[in-house]
Amino acid sequence: MLSRYRTKDTETSADLGVIQAATLTLLALIIGFTFSMAIARYDLRQTLEEAEANAIGTEFLRADLLPDKSAETVKSLLISYLDQRILFYSKQDSETAKQINQRTLALEKALWKEILPVARTQTTPTIALTVSGMNDVINSQGYTQAAWWNRIPTAAWWLMAAMAVGANVLVGFGARNFNHNITLFMIFPIMISVAFFLIADIDSPRGGVIRIDPRNLIDLQQSLQSINPGAVSSIDRKR
Repeated sequence: MLSRYRTKDTETSADLGVIQAATLTLLALIIGFTFSMAIARYDLRQTLEEAEANAIGTEFLRADLLPDKSAETVKSLLISYLDQRILFYSKQDSETAKQINQRTLALEKALWKEILPVARTQTTPTIALTVSGMNDVINSQGYTQAAWWNRIPTAAWWLMAAMAVGANVLVGFGARNFNHNITLFMIFPIMISVAFFLIADIDSPRGGVIRIDPRNLIDLQQSLQSINPGAVSSIDRKR
């Protein structure tokens, strides 16, 4: 469509080819770097999910170092806490996610409140180890939440969109037989749209097609249920 405004001058056509090549190369680099950013964030979220499962499982075992009554309470709270962490990774609306975060924070306070009196009265290395494990559990949740908030900046999206529009305009402007090859020329914007969709999907941990599967947390839940057959999670009660 824009090719009708292009002059037939040879030097102008050569200059247009240079501008097209430079713009398309820059667009490819920007898309590649942004895709790399999305993949890095995705890998980080997976790593933190594994670390969180390890922290909860370790603290569940260390709970046996506490007095019997406190140990049972902490284990029960950890199982409920694990249920909420699994729900955190599920696809849900913002209101449900907010409720899950509130219940998670309440359980963290309950766990810390349960272990704090023991730590104050029994300053032994084993109790200190248990307190350290509880601190790891709470910290791992904070790291995971921070990773889910860490998204590709909006400015980067605007930059890519502006460059994509500019690249498409230049391709259309430099087209020689656009009307005869319209299907061929449509491949370029479609491929850019697919690349944008893939980046956005990977960068969206809660929605989309590609999401973080809490495999380590689910495996831990099944392991804890095999250790304590009487401990049924709230998730299983809903099934």
